[in-house]
Amino acid sequence: MPETATLASGLVAAHRPLDPAMPWIPAWRALGAAARVRNPFYEAGYALAAGGAFGAGVRLLLVADRPPEQPGARLLAAWPFRVSWRRWGVPLPLLLGWTHGYCPFGAPLLDGTDPVGALAALLAAPRALGLPPRLYWPNAPADGPLMDLLAACTPRRAAYWPHTRGLLDLTAHAPEARNAYLDHLSGPRRRKLRRARALLEADGPVLFEILEAPADLEAALDSYVGLEAAGWKGRAGTGLGQRPEEAAFLRAALADLGAVGAVRVVRLRRGERTLAAAIVPVTGAEAWVLKIAHDEAQPEAAPGVQLVHRLTEAVLSGAWGIDRIDSCAPPDFALGSTFWTERRPIAHLLIEAGRDPLFPVARRLERARESVARARLTSRTGRSAPAAPASPPRPAP
Repeated sequence: MPETATLASGLVAAHRPLDPAMPWIPAWRALGAAARVRNPFYEAGYALAAGGAFGAGVRLLLVADRPPEQPGARLLAAWPFRVSWRRWGVPLPLLLGWTHGYCPFGAPLLDGTDPVGALAALLAAPRALGLPPRLYWPNAPADGPLMDLLAACTPRRAAYWPHTRGLLDLTAHAPEARNAYLDHLSGPRRRKLRRARALLEADGPVLFEILEAPADLEAALDSYVGLEAAGWKGRAGTGLGQRPEEAAFLRAALADLGAVGAVRVVRLRRGERTLAAAIVPVTGAEAWVLKIAHDEAQPEAAPGVQLVHRLTEAVLSGAWGIDRIDSCAPPDFALGSTFWTERRPIAHLLIEAGRDPLFPVARRLERARESVARARLTSRTGRSAPAAPASPPRPAP
């Protein structure tokens, strides 16, 4: 199986390990910053940080203008994957997009100047490299630019586990309408928020902060780990304090992203005590709520809910210069959608990479797999199964 091949277009396809010492890492960073669809979880800094905890068996499918190790190589596409040999219990392999508990978005990185050409080359790459000609993109956007690109390249494809998640998108709202954005909240909801805020501030004023400086991020992560340790995750042994590899990954990710201003920690603090915090990667004018933790000592004060409320108010006021926030929430998780009226459609996409006579078989097998999983969820919960994230599931905030 070759690791490098020249495509009919003259571009070069390659697959490589997740290795921070590779000479093409700067080109990967440049591609991520200029990609047609930004995905912070597949960009170099975050992905390399995640490699130690979650990267066993992961390789990176690349498209470049020359072999990626050559000086001056420019990357046009990048997509991390594993080979899944028997996903359906039969020897029909596919390339499975990298997903893990801290990776809630599966769009590949495609060159922003020629995204159609980049996607066409990415779809041609597996066969040229002797890899399975079937791709599976977990948690991909089910509308917008990526779907338009797929339509232009016309591969056969199928969608599974469709669902939506809360999204704050101010690009659809005139500046003068932003003050009225939260008017959709009902009277009872507003009263409940005021009571919770009064409870939280009964012991002193509560400060809302958006932290960006690298030193502040490191200290905020320590507080975040402490919040988890004091709550149900700590009691269950599943908090970051009990998972040193995951804590090391987040520490490395915050250090890398913080050095270029690509992450924030938003939090509520009373004195030296953190009441709620969220880790929020940033790509241009869009933010992504990766993970939320909150103080569980006073649940009626709902500090996690208040954190999202205050964050929304800060964005609406222009205090933070972004106009979109993806909640990155699992299906049926209401926190982001309580305040944010927009929705991002998400689905797992099975895509034909080049002519594949077995693609219809793969499509039917994946549909059967989805049906069995839904039936099991329904029998376990006694109600219709909601859409489910790709395995492994994202930890609940």
